[in-house]
Amino acid sequence: MQVNGNLANIKAGVISQLESLYDIEAPSGQIITREAAEKMLELTDVLGREVAVYINRKGNVIKVSVGDDATVELPEVKQRSNIRLSGVRCIHTHPSSDTRLSGPDISSLKSLRFDCMVAIGRKNGKIYGSMGFLTGEQTEDGDYIVRGTKEIPLKELNAIDLVQLVVMVNNELGKNQLKDTQDRPEKAILAGVAFSSTRDGWQVEDSLAELKGLAETAGAQVVAQVIQNKDKPDNAYFLGKGKVEEIAMLAQNVEADLLIVDDEISPSQQRNLELNTGLRVVDRTALILDIFAQRARSSAGKLQVELAQLKYNLPRLGGQGLVLSRLGGGIGTRGPGETKLEMDRRRIHGRIHELEEKIRKLKEQRSLHRKQRKHSALASAALVGYTNAGKSTILNALSDAEVLAEDKLFATLDPTTRLVNLDDKQQILLTDTVGFIQKLPHTLVSAFQATLEETTEADLLVHVVDASNPNYELQIKAVMQVLEEIGAKEKPAIFVFNKADRLMEDGGSDFDAMRMLQDRDGVVISAQSQIGLGELREKLASFFNRGKVVLKLCIPYTEGSLVTRLHNEAHILNTDYGENGTLVEAELPVTEAEPYLPYEIKE
Repeated sequence: MQVNGNLANIKAGVISQLESLYDIEAPSGQIITREAAEKMLELTDVLGREVAVYINRKGNVIKVSVGDDATVELPEVKQRSNIRLSGVRCIHTHPSSDTRLSGPDISSLKSLRFDCMVAIGRKNGKIYGSMGFLTGEQTEDGDYIVRGTKEIPLKELNAIDLVQLVVMVNNELGKNQLKDTQDRPEKAILAGVAFSSTRDGWQVEDSLAELKGLAETAGAQVVAQVIQNKDKPDNAYFLGKGKVEEIAMLAQNVEADLLIVDDEISPSQQRNLELNTGLRVVDRTALILDIFAQRARSSAGKLQVELAQLKYNLPRLGGQGLVLSRLGGGIGTRGPGETKLEMDRRRIHGRIHELEEKIRKLKEQRSLHRKQRKHSALASAALVGYTNAGKSTILNALSDAEVLAEDKLFATLDPTTRLVNLDDKQQILLTDTVGFIQKLPHTLVSAFQATLEETTEADLLVHVVDASNPNYELQIKAVMQVLEEIGAKEKPAIFVFNKADRLMEDGGSDFDAMRMLQDRDGVVISAQSQIGLGELREKLASFFNRGKVVLKLCIPYTEGSLVTRLHNEAHILNTDYGENGTLVEAELPVTEAEPYLPYEIKE
């Protein structure tokens, strides 16, 4: 353990004491312990020179250096990232009682991108200090902007949440880097955990493959993937501590900007991962919300996405204001940050309430539209299924709807309803709904209730399945879980196994396609290749013809109210006017036919 700097004329015993500074252990979120500060100042009193220690985020001293009263020699510190903070904080003494940061201190902070630069000294027998840190912002000339504290007691310095400060600055540095390199996608590392009891039957490799698709849909470039086997999530990091260190090293090698975790993690786990990897961290939920935010086109979709994001982010509203409020020190500077934080929370709560009210009105409007459609006596069906199963392609094929259909996850979010002709006499309303996915965020299900009600109100669910996906059974299970959550699991349904052409291209056979149906009522098709669409129409027509009867009626003109009722309850096929009354040909459920039977025209 070498002591760096100017060691001329320093006795061996003092050098031994300097070497003992390597034994210092500081809590990761604390600047330095009082005992360590006392020891450094005692050595400064003996030497009359500055003493500096460089502490990593684990709280271990990695360098000790000695200089003169003007500056302290800076040993080489290995950079964790060429974008974010170095992961090292510098604490050094000032032999004089003036602990304000000097010009060289600020220059060193900028050039080495320290987590923070701290100077400590004695004043009136007490330990005081001042701290400087990068804000993450830069001037037009590209120079880092620095903020800091005035001289405050060591106790107040240690009250600063260093962890939150580092995360905040790193995030800001990452944002600025993206602004400068907008043509370059974010480079992402994916991290998944294979728990000893596999959850929902998904293998971690398959789940990560899906996560990769989500990341690429969001615009990221996946540069690495890591998998860990664990019995249960780590409380502090979700991943194991060793795996976190591995990711930090990997991030440097692949120049990653982002870590995406294949599960929803807690705010504290996210913060700890960001601190220890130097990367911006998002979980699966945040990634899906980001995709929804990009894909939302209608005002209703944007409202629902914003509501889901606010509910997700509210518990993650970190203490930025709290961190910054403490940096001034002294009377009158501690409260505003905390007040600002509370103001932010109240503002978000207010916005959530406002969005919920708008979505409530949206639900009322959709309910009114559904009632109007019911009055038209047209049956309705809703396309449901796993994301990218081909629901929009099927709607386009059956109705010429021209709905956006891409080979991407969550290509469409907003429900689209179109009129579909099943045969010469029968029409239905078919609605394309948002796709589902495993681990679908509850905040999203809650926010999209207004949209998902199109599913709960439909007469029939058309469950679209990607026949070419090896995990189609698990995808069916994931869809059924969401349907149960919204109260639609028991609705009548038929299965449509789509992408049969891809199944054949991948070596599948007709037997494989039919085996998928098993005891399920459904068909195997390829909407893209227009294969099996006639069979699908017949299947839909068969369902909606069950329990229906076509009546030819002559209703006297004196029974005008009965004609109005018939229009509300039946599908009117033809209307004419005779000498004795209104001639109507109508299709209606057998259970509703009895009041009209006395007016039936017998052949």
